[in-house]
Amino acid sequence: MNWNNYIKSFQSYLKIERGLSKNTMANYTFDLERLCLFLNENAITISPEKITEETIQQFIYAVSKEVNGRSQARIISGLKSFFTYLIFEDYRADNPMELIESPKIGRKLPDTLSVDEIDDLIAAIDLSTDEGERNRAILETLYSCGLRVTELITLKISDLFFEEGFIKITGKGNKQRFVPVAKSTQKYIELYKNNIRTHLNIGKGFEDTLFLNRRGKQLTRAMIFTIIKTLAVKINLSKNISPHTLRHSFATHLLENGADLRSIQMMLGHESITTTEIYVHLDRKHLTQILHTFHPRKE
Repeated sequence: MNWNNYIKSFQSYLKIERGLSKNTMANYTFDLERLCLFLNENAITISPEKITEETIQQFIYAVSKEVNGRSQARIISGLKSFFTYLIFEDYRADNPMELIESPKIGRKLPDTLSVDEIDDLIAAIDLSTDEGERNRAILETLYSCGLRVTELITLKISDLFFEEGFIKITGKGNKQRFVPVAKSTQKYIELYKNNIRTHLNIGKGFEDTLFLNRRGKQLTRAMIFTIIKTLAVKINLSKNISPHTLRHSFATHLLENGADLRSIQMMLGHESITTTEIYVHLDRKHLTQILHTFHPRKE
């Protein structure tokens, strides 16, 4: 079995056994294809069953000249998963990645927007167009519900439970969670759904998809990035922002207004609270105020 067959088998495992997202699977596949390219360019003929730690070290050294530490760490993590899978399937008895360490990288604190900056972004939307009504609903949903961009573009009409005040989100690993949705956000979604979406020629297979492009098909991740980047330029915002910035802002503003980390974790869909804890570092002034207000040794 050649590398391509191993990779296809690994992809099936990631999808069926681990339930990983298409984006994560694509990253893992890209990294493995990168390894194959390195082997071909260096005339190294070796199977996944026989490849050694030394050869992989050579590959990682070559890659380190092209990518930053964070990307390098991701590549190493993906390769470790691949060879762990090969052991699981009895293709090999050892993991050549076992002694290979990822580069030490600091946690990057996420960029955030103030409430005023978010208001300015939304106010810059041209509501005289059909896309404007849709884009307002998109930004309001991203910010008020703290969604990942993939969760937004795959959101379905059948996932809206407005009477109960929730929307159902399918997150990473196909894990589902219910997130509260504000009345104002419900209003903007309904305006788009009832006044704009109903007039689209909806493509086959997208009848239940909430946010659609002008051709009646699901929006791409790139389109959401473009919408937000264009609005940032329009209001002369100097920060480098993305859809994820609205998610970070959602969590930060909740924390600043007294929400507990466990509740934020559940709404964001973080598997571990340690991922959510990154938001604690964003506003040390706020934490100082909490300590001086609530701690018995505050004086």
